[in-house]
Amino acid sequence: MKTVIALLIAVMLVSLMGCATVPIAKNDASEAASAETPQNTSAAVQADQEPEQGSDRESEEKMSISMIDQTESITEMDSLSLTIDNTPVEVIWEDNESIEALKELVTDGPLTVQMSMYSTFEQVGPLGTGLPRNDVQTVTEAGDIVLYSGNQIVIFYGSNSWAYTRLGKITDKTASEMKELLGSGDVTLTLSLD
Repeated sequence: MKTVIALLIAVMLVSLMGCATVPIAKNDASEAASAETPQNTSAAVQADQEPEQGSDRESEEKMSISMIDQTESITEMDSLSLTIDNTPVEVIWEDNESIEALKELVTDGPLTVQMSMYSTFEQVGPLGTGLPRNDVQTVTEAGDIVLYSGNQIVIFYGSNSWAYTRLGKITDKTASEMKELLGSGDVTLTLSLD
């Protein structure tokens, strides 16, 4: 009986510590196998299965790492670039279906959008097609890029509050630099894949 209890404690410790194997002497294993309680039987089965679970975990971890590497490669290859009147700007793009559709739109080549000033805080331009949208009431600020009505791209150099789908944020320009870039007249926006 002491051997069976010791075996159960060893199996529990191994499970908690994540070790792959439990050393069991032949005499201990035969005592554990011949014990009549269900706990003892499941402990012996657990001890026999531990090595397989460890190798399964290893395989799953390797597969996950491989999938992450592949996803990062695809993401890097499919990075959107934005220029405003031939001035490249850095953008952190949202992770949503609108951006995926925008990437698909520029797979065959750059998309050029003629923007127009609207009021004193934004430039708006037609994409020529509708994109999936998920409009929510939003307060924008300089550098925000949004989708309006599903078919127009808007870049802000001021602030506004309206229902938009967020597309991204220009990160390398201050509010005053955005106003200088967008606030003096209509501009041309170019979207492309890196």
